[in-house]
Amino acid sequence: MTKAFLKDNNVDFEYVDVDLLTGKTRKDVLREIYRLTGGYSFPVIVIGETVIVGFNKDRLEKELDCA
Repeated sequence: MTKAFLKDNNVDFEYVDVDLLTGKTRKDVLREIYRLTGGYSFPVIVIGETVIVGFNKDRLEKELDCA
């Protein structure tokens, strides 16, 4: 849902499919996610200094100014 929302609103974004990572790379990414969020819920959306955990359309629209 998050990727579709961003595409539908013409937002350029980068993403990492954590499920496809292995080894040290996976551990490093999970460590960073935990540092940012205090947990392991997905998706994690980072917009500047703002971190959004889970798909939250209202918050994304506000942060991206695309309402």
